[in-house]
Amino acid sequence: MKKFAGLNEKYSNYETAKIAVLPVPYDKTSTWIKGADDGPEALLEASEALEWFDIETKTEVYRHGIATLPEVDDDSTPEKLCAAVDDAVSQILSDEKFPVIIGGNHTVSIGSFRAMARHFGNLTILQLDAHSDMRDTYEGSPLNHACVMYQAASLAQVTQVGIRSMCIEELHHINHDRIFYAHEIFDNNLWQQRALDTLSQNVYVTIDLDVLDPSVLPSTGTPEPGGLTYYQVLHFLRSVFVNRNVVGFDIVELCPNSKQKASDFLAARLAYQLMTYKFFYGAGKNQ
Repeated sequence: MKKFAGLNEKYSNYETAKIAVLPVPYDKTSTWIKGADDGPEALLEASEALEWFDIETKTEVYRHGIATLPEVDDDSTPEKLCAAVDDAVSQILSDEKFPVIIGGNHTVSIGSFRAMARHFGNLTILQLDAHSDMRDTYEGSPLNHACVMYQAASLAQVTQVGIRSMCIEELHHINHDRIFYAHEIFDNNLWQQRALDTLSQNVYVTIDLDVLDPSVLPSTGTPEPGGLTYYQVLHFLRSVFVNRNVVGFDIVELCPNSKQKASDFLAARLAYQLMTYKFFYGAGKNQ
């Protein structure tokens, strides 16, 4: 497994790094296009092409240290996978580092949700996604990637952004005051403050890359038309990092295509940008 951004030992050593990247190459509960288990490796490989200087903030977040951990590979069952992710994220939090989880399909986030909910009070799980993922079970499993936010809602309050696909049964599980549908927000920014107002002080961000329009990021397992643009996602998340304590994030559902590398690089760039936001705008700036 490659190191994030190809950093040398000085900036990738776990003992001194303030950021810990956890790859989870899991795909067994995917339901359409397979290949999300190749997502972490593709993101890490693309990250080696990043410029370390961020134009927006005039900073280089890598100087805080970004360690890349060994991948979580206990994928015999979704239950064991979620438990292994829970254990790994709990250790990162115990070591007082900022966790960044890269999938893999969205099931990998469940273990992270569990660790975060135990570690932080007053927590909101903020989902950016095309799909509401509010089924209580799917294809015989409550841990399917279509059930992720149903699991999240049992652990913390949930806010959902960019949603444009669901089944009718999910309506019974949705909090209609905390969901921001893509068709209502695509042509304005008025929703952003309303969404921000739903968030508690501590926020964990889970990003399914299909929140982005397929014209922006086509390499994902369940692409949906009508998605957000890159800057819509960034501008909203910047306000979250400025106004709340973001305690970690994940980026999932990259399904790499060997003939189209732009999606891989976007995912890596997004990860680096959010690390930057944490240590410039957010609570991490004082660490």
